[in-house]
Amino acid sequence: MKQVIISILTIVLALPMLAANEGIDKANQAYKQELYNEALKLYLQEAEKTGVSSDLYCNIGDTYYRLKDNVHAVLYYERALMLDPSNGDARFNLEFVRSKMELPDDAGDSWFSNWVDQTVSRMSSNTWAVIAIITFLLFLAAVAAYLFLDNVTLRKVGFFGGGLLLVISILANLSAFHVYNKATSGVGAIVMPETVTLSTAPREPRAGQEEAFKLMQGTRVEIVDSVSDQSRGKWLQVSTAGGHKAWIKASDVEVI
Repeated sequence: MKQVIISILTIVLALPMLAANEGIDKANQAYKQELYNEALKLYLQEAEKTGVSSDLYCNIGDTYYRLKDNVHAVLYYERALMLDPSNGDARFNLEFVRSKMELPDDAGDSWFSNWVDQTVSRMSSNTWAVIAIITFLLFLAAVAAYLFLDNVTLRKVGFFGGGLLLVISILANLSAFHVYNKATSGVGAIVMPETVTLSTAPREPRAGQEEAFKLMQGTRVEIVDSVSDQSRGKWLQVSTAGGHKAWIKASDVEVI
């Protein structure tokens, strides 16, 4: 009787997962048949019914790209990477679509800092933390080998290997902090209109006086402040990759 109850519970708990897989399979089939509008509808339905995932967001981004809606493709690739920075497909596709939109890689950062950021962001902060812990434990083992073993070769391995492991552990810790800080330091958003003029104040810019700068469609910004007013609506203070700050209408961006 106990085994029967366990079997029933297992089936009941598995039903939502099977239903989700069925919905994703239908969406994937529609995508393969180039029925992109139908595939998008099914993917979005699955996101509402069963919850989001990095792979699902990546599929939605792929579908938007096939529908020639590049800005929404960028938005969903960014959402996929927010959930899983190690999603290689989402990162590659994001870079590809951004290049097609002729978006700049940054707004002032050096190529080296951009390379470091892209390399480090390929893994989550948790993954980097695990690497840091493992390499530090191996470093301790190498120190023990250097201190307590009599074999000269093994002592040399422990000395030089320990130094290398310590460096890797420190770099992994810094990488974990960088990825975590990047994910929690602000709320990312994507500029949706073709071009938008930002203001130096939370209101429509006066020509020649309060115009800050323009941003292209698909540009990523970080929201740092917001102001709501009945007459002017909601405005967001945003920061670009180069650290420039200005105000933009809330309706002109989509939060990642």
